Amino acid sequence: MCGIAGILSLAAGPPPAIDELSRMIGALRHRGPDDLGIYRDAHVGLAHARLSIIDREGGKQPLSDPSGQIWVSYNGEIYNHAELRTELESKGFSFRTRSDTEVLVVAYRAWGDACVERFEGQFAFALWDAPARRLLLARDRFGVRPLHVAHVGGRLAFASEAKALFQLDGVTRALDPEGLAQVFTFWTPLAPRTAFEGISEIRPGHLAVITPGGELCERAWWDPTFPARHREGARKVRIEDSEAQLEEALVRSVSTRWRNADVPVGCYLSGGLDSSVVAALTRRVHAGELRTFSIRFEDPSLDEGPFQRAMVERLETQHDEIFVARGDVARAFPAVIQHVERPILRAGPAPLFLLSRAVRDAGIKVVLTGEGADEVLAGYDIFREAKVRAFVARQPGSPRRALLFDRLYPWLARGPREAHEMATRFFTRDADPSAPLFSHLPRFRAAAALMRLFAPALRARLSGVDPMAELSASLPPAFASFGPLAQAQYLEMRTLLSGYLLSAQGDRASLAHSVEGRFPFLDTGVVAAAARMPESHKLHVLDEKHVLKRVAASLVPRSILERPKQPYRAPDAASFFGPDAPDYVGDLLSDTALREAGLFDPGGVARLVAKCREGLRGGPLGNADNMAFVGVLSAQLVWHELCRTAPRRGPPLEIRVVDRCGST
Repeated sequence: MCGIAGILSLAAGPPPAIDELSRMIGALRHRGPDDLGIYRDAHVGLAHARLSIIDREGGKQPLSDPSGQIWVSYNGEIYNHAELRTELESKGFSFRTRSDTEVLVVAYRAWGDACVERFEGQFAFALWDAPARRLLLARDRFGVRPLHVAHVGGRLAFASEAKALFQLDGVTRALDPEGLAQVFTFWTPLAPRTAFEGISEIRPGHLAVITPGGELCERAWWDPTFPARHREGARKVRIEDSEAQLEEALVRSVSTRWRNADVPVGCYLSGGLDSSVVAALTRRVHAGELRTFSIRFEDPSLDEGPFQRAMVERLETQHDEIFVARGDVARAFPAVIQHVERPILRAGPAPLFLLSRAVRDAGIKVVLTGEGADEVLAGYDIFREAKVRAFVARQPGSPRRALLFDRLYPWLARGPREAHEMATRFFTRDADPSAPLFSHLPRFRAAAALMRLFAPALRARLSGVDPMAELSASLPPAFASFGPLAQAQYLEMRTLLSGYLLSAQGDRASLAHSVEGRFPFLDTGVVAAAARMPESHKLHVLDEKHVLKRVAASLVPRSILERPKQPYRAPDAASFFGPDAPDYVGDLLSDTALREAGLFDPGGVARLVAKCREGLRGGPLGNADNMAFVGVLSAQLVWHELCRTAPRRGPPLEIRVVDRCGST
């Protein structure tokens, strides 16, 4: 992986300054510490911080085609670059390097903007077509890699992270109220919106083209799709056929992601089914030394050590694990938020930030993970919840049907079983299964209720803003034809997956320490195979990821195969209380700091802090209080670290520069 940045002049004026480009890419050096480069001409400047993984010597960027007219700064991996290279060579194109970056450039020469549709991988890139005076900005299908955009005077600036844009004079450093409202609804801003005013993000699966006149035209080149709910013959598909197709696609995906690297590759082991399957299939395609990495927690309710060890023993891996205590989360949290660049409602990115540091210290640059399996194969409790809610809605007065709520969320300390009547009222509030957001309304409403902590002036600015209505209005026409499970999967992919799991817990947590995550379950072949199969093969009654469990039967120990679904969790509010609580917590949540930031009502926050402090004395906090506290603290950190504090500027860097300002 890498960091990319640049500036395009939209009107007559001086070319981007080398000093500006140097500052921008210097702010992204954590993403690519192996090499720094800049290309500049009279109209555009491209900058690149490289994490060298494929063709470490020949793939330095920005890179051009042989004519020197088309340049790219590219962050990502194209896993099918070898196949594309062969096809392009058969068309008469030649290559100077072994890098997938050059394949991208040549593919553009051969197929134009449609080249993105041929790429299997994870990427964000800025491609400059000098003769046509066109700039292309593109992101991969699920938005694994980020790409931010800001208009600065008569120029368009772009970068992997907002902190690079903040290096430019004229870019406002302020939180966006609507972005904050989306965080406190969906757990993340939804692209194109970000957490910051004046900064947008290219949407996943989208391509933006900026023409010589300065017009930015963005179009979708990919979107998750599913068969219509009444597809003829769908019920005739055998589970054995779905199982075979999924296993074949997964083996191909894992093998491709393992072999496409000129550096050592490792695997994360969480103790759950998904990462265990990925590690087991990696062992199938790789007989040599296999490095695996895990997080352990001092809290036994969070720790998955026994399941991790079961896989280590089965696969005979060289295993490293880190133990994360509550104090570790609190100490790392400010650095985590600096990299995440958005408020978050869970502390989950902090342990993954610490894990990626351990991975890098072990000399590993690339890891395979199980991310994406729950979205693609219906593994989350929210899918089971929606099915139960729809079943109960058909006979809302049935006490027997309502008992099914007790089977949801068995891992919660205060789950439905412990408060059945309250759970029944909560889950039956939005009881219309035909509503577009039906599957996610309880989650969205629970998070949105936390906006009661917003300062009165902020609430006034948000008057009339309805994030859920905006999301509903943005759904594609085909959404209405999807089955109920497919609709829930689509919403999960559009919201939590891209903006939180692949970003805050993925790209930002790993590349903070120059580690690239790869996600076999998000391979287009795997996604297509899962989308084609009947919904009952994924969610069989209430058995989540049913078809994956069949694939995994010969790959993982029975203890993992049969364990109840438990999502990855980290200690949240509890990390920030007690005798070892860091000073910044009290400082940022003081009346003075809260009033200066203007985001939250000081009285409401004071009551929340008192409730958390008192509640933790008697055991774990409720879900709402945990989310509220982490959300408030992380938003205050974003304000303090990225808005209030001037951008950090490091020492001069050694950067390769190709300067063509004298040419047109």
